[in-house]
Amino acid sequence: MRISPLLPAAFFAALFVPAAFADDAVSRDVEIHNHVFAPAEINVPAGKPIALHIKNMDTTAEEFDSSALKVEKVIGGNGAAVVHLRPLAPGRYKFEGEYHEKTAQGVVIAQ
Repeated sequence: MRISPLLPAAFFAALFVPAAFADDAVSRDVEIHNHVFAPAEINVPAGKPIALHIKNMDTTAEEFDSSALKVEKVIGGNGAAVVHLRPLAPGRYKFEGEYHEKTAQGVVIAQ
């Protein structure tokens, strides 16, 4: 059995893609208070990966959910999580807290 000389290079690249993503990502801080995202409008540059650092100040869990962004992430009560977003085309991308849809709503605006 012969191994392609490209296989080691592909394996090496796969190991470091997440690190490269983290280095180039634009960071934004978001908090959840009383089942409301703050800020509710998150402005980001288009074409860059995004890292949303979400801190849940409530005692109950909330889910960051967006079909437009293709992401779902549960953040435990008094917990924190990072939501990684792919580079976005210019536009508005709605998100919500699935557990409190009436109050926990927002939009990522890529420009």
